[in-house]
Amino acid sequence: MIRSLKRLQLQRRGLATTRRRRKQSESDLRQRIDQSAIVKTLIFLAFFGGLVGLIYSTPVTRVFGQDPLKASIIGGLVFLASLVQFFANHPISFAQNSRTLLMFGAVLVQLACVRLCGIVVDLLPALSQDAETSRHFLFLLMPFALAPMALSVLLGRRQAVFATIFGGIFGCLMVDQSMVYDFLLGSLLAGMVAVYATHDLRKRGRLMRAGCYVGLISLVLAFMLGHIPLMNELRAASPRVIGVQIITVLLVGIITAGIVGGFLPLLEAVFGITTNITWLELADLNHKLLKRMTIEAPGTYHHSLVVARLAESAAESVGANATQCQVCAYFHDIGKLVKPRYFIENINPEDNPHDDLSPSMSVLVIHSHVKEGVDLALKHKLKGPIIDVIQEHHGTSLVYYFYRRALDKQEEIRKLVEEGNAHEEDIPEVNEEDFRYAGPVPQTKESAIISLADSVESASRSLEKPTHSKIEQLVEDIVAMRVKDGQLDDADLTLRELALVKESFTKTLISMLHTRIAYPKAAKKLHETQALMKKDATHGASKGLRVIDAA
Repeated sequence: MIRSLKRLQLQRRGLATTRRRRKQSESDLRQRIDQSAIVKTLIFLAFFGGLVGLIYSTPVTRVFGQDPLKASIIGGLVFLASLVQFFANHPISFAQNSRTLLMFGAVLVQLACVRLCGIVVDLLPALSQDAETSRHFLFLLMPFALAPMALSVLLGRRQAVFATIFGGIFGCLMVDQSMVYDFLLGSLLAGMVAVYATHDLRKRGRLMRAGCYVGLISLVLAFMLGHIPLMNELRAASPRVIGVQIITVLLVGIITAGIVGGFLPLLEAVFGITTNITWLELADLNHKLLKRMTIEAPGTYHHSLVVARLAESAAESVGANATQCQVCAYFHDIGKLVKPRYFIENINPEDNPHDDLSPSMSVLVIHSHVKEGVDLALKHKLKGPIIDVIQEHHGTSLVYYFYRRALDKQEEIRKLVEEGNAHEEDIPEVNEEDFRYAGPVPQTKESAIISLADSVESASRSLEKPTHSKIEQLVEDIVAMRVKDGQLDDADLTLRELALVKESFTKTLISMLHTRIAYPKAAKKLHETQALMKKDATHGASKGLRVIDAA
């Protein structure tokens, strides 16, 4: 209430605006649910209950050992082993209930599809009458790569391998004992091929190509395991049946990829995940904000492009998400669109607006670009990681230039007080915290890399006659200063990775700031040619005058 009254008073005096910035609505309830131990327990119980339900819904003749109770007990033991492996090797995913639900949910959906394939085979009269034919077609219909392919695109290779291994083991409990070896081999091979083919996926077309690879490896395996007759058995088999079998196994792989691709946008929205495919779509420089920047803040636009190049190369060197770094760097300074002429890259040296402002007012304008950037990002519905980078790319660092100006002004007035030309009350109070950004400091590798790239690019503008040693020293000093200031304390960057980031920055800056080589011989030849042309022109003009005089 008191704050609202103060705000109204400031608005009446023209010292505050009626516009309110948007705030990132992070639901506390959603965060508590995502980290709740009770919710995690319910997810695990639901998965195990679903597994037992699928086992008991399978005909007894197909259940491992033809004993559903025994298969359920074995499933429980395997489930406990998967929990230990999940906790030990995937701590980040384990800590988030949303990712836990996605991983175990994907495995359970694949197992449900295995059971569905069994129901389809039982419903087809031509297959249900012959147990051997039924067994062969059941193998060909199974979507071995569904969970590995989806998790590889959404979460990464390691999570997909987890689904490949345990999805195959759990599935073995739901198939006939004679098919256990075939099912496990098919799950592992098709799953690993799917993981390999979808690693670092950047185009939706590659997803269909991965489906073709899965179909081909499943086809080869079907021939090797005898589910499709080999050459010496072709005489006894119908060519039509063999053709249907080959088409079936290939289509299963392609349809699996199509299902994953179709549900990707939905899964991204529900679980708050951004894939490389989406990042590449966001990398389009025709975005409304970026087009505005080219016109209203061209210096900031060029700065953002250079930061994106630096961050992308550095991210590749340490195995971070390079595409995410590139896109986030494009948008990290969009807040400068509100007051572009107050930032150094857009300032005309002859008309610097900060000359008319006190250091404290200048730093308020500089700080505001972070809040304005978040406001614009929320207005244009940019992804959460982009908003995080906008907030974190300056961390809690000090705006040293204006802090130094404030100290100089304080010292100047203090001298006037000593001389008797000013009052002691006129000495301004300078607090270092007022000249620091609000933060938070970078929380991820990608955010830390962009923060360092932003500082390095800005500082590189002041280099005169840049050389390899100057650039290398500049990068070393800036990174050391950021580390000393505690700006990288929460980022998951090791010393080895920092060294690689610095090396990448140096290489990229050298290629960007290299000086052109002078070619003395070519310059001399050009000078001689120009002199000769001038002489010919003079000679021609004088000759023309003589002709006119003669006439």
